[in-house]
Amino acid sequence: MRKILEIQKQLLPDLMDILKTRYTILHQIMLSELVGRRTLAASLHMTERVLRAETDLLKAQGLIDIESSGMRISEAGRRLLEEMGPMAKELFGLNELGEKIRRAYGLHKVVVVPGDCESSPLTKRDLGRAGAKALLGVMNQEDTVAVTGGSTLAAVAEELNPQVSVPMKNSWFVPARGGLGESMEFQANTIASTMAKRVGAQYRLLHVPDLLSDDAYQSLVQDRNIQEIVQVIRQCRIIMHGIGDAMEMTRRRRLDSSAVQDIQKEGAIAESFGYYFNEQGEVVHRMLTLGLRLEDIMRTEIVIGIAGGRDKADAIHAVLKFGHENILVTDEAAASEICRQIDEQSPESHT
Repeated sequence: MRKILEIQKQLLPDLMDILKTRYTILHQIMLSELVGRRTLAASLHMTERVLRAETDLLKAQGLIDIESSGMRISEAGRRLLEEMGPMAKELFGLNELGEKIRRAYGLHKVVVVPGDCESSPLTKRDLGRAGAKALLGVMNQEDTVAVTGGSTLAAVAEELNPQVSVPMKNSWFVPARGGLGESMEFQANTIASTMAKRVGAQYRLLHVPDLLSDDAYQSLVQDRNIQEIVQVIRQCRIIMHGIGDAMEMTRRRRLDSSAVQDIQKEGAIAESFGYYFNEQGEVVHRMLTLGLRLEDIMRTEIVIGIAGGRDKADAIHAVLKFGHENILVTDEAAASEICRQIDEQSPESHT
């Protein structure tokens, strides 16, 4: 397939651009479920006139249906997108980006979706769908999966297929840590329960704040019920976690100014699992919290990181340097920036 695409790029470069455009339009309509032309044109940065010509052609081919309320993909269009999946990854160069990251960090698998989820809610949904597929691809019938909070993990939960062939009634979903005190739908507890319900699994919840004082920690760690759920969390086989910008996470945790200054002085640029990482992937700050510890993460069999957006590239890069990821799910914008940094840091770039 790659050989054919390379030949087409040389002989029919205009055709490749048209193919990319029409695939992108069809893909965005599928993710939107029902979308108006004006909204779609804005999200794709196209004029309505140009988009109208393209969608009229897609309708004539039976790939979309156009109604008074908007456009939706047809069953034929859905099948075409599925068949084009591998070709699209080559077309957009996503396989090449993913393979470069995989080799650079010795990962088992890297999945890259097109677009930038920071500028497109539809790309965030696509990222969630890819994350859900990656998770189901490694789960067994008797697994324990620990998940963190955040909007990206919430997107994964929403995209998990509720009609898996065999309900995973002997599997468990648990929160990796306590709650951050933000929107309920982004809490690790909510995400763990949603994921469990969608695949017919069981779940346990951890009803404690993520950030604890010394006294609160010492009190809670003695509680028998807390001890029981923490033991389950620390024995998980799979961890699925988001990756955040360090300063953004200090705001979400509502840390006081002195703690924020300490984290800045330590050079933290990324946060995950409640740990702050510097540019070299070294842990420079940790929060006192119940749930997963660094040693638990390092011995977990499968660790899946998921994050996207060009602005997250530095943070993702730092966590990859930490060296305990097995699978990365990201988007084109972040992957492109990470690959640029890989190229800059390679010995060849300094010769």
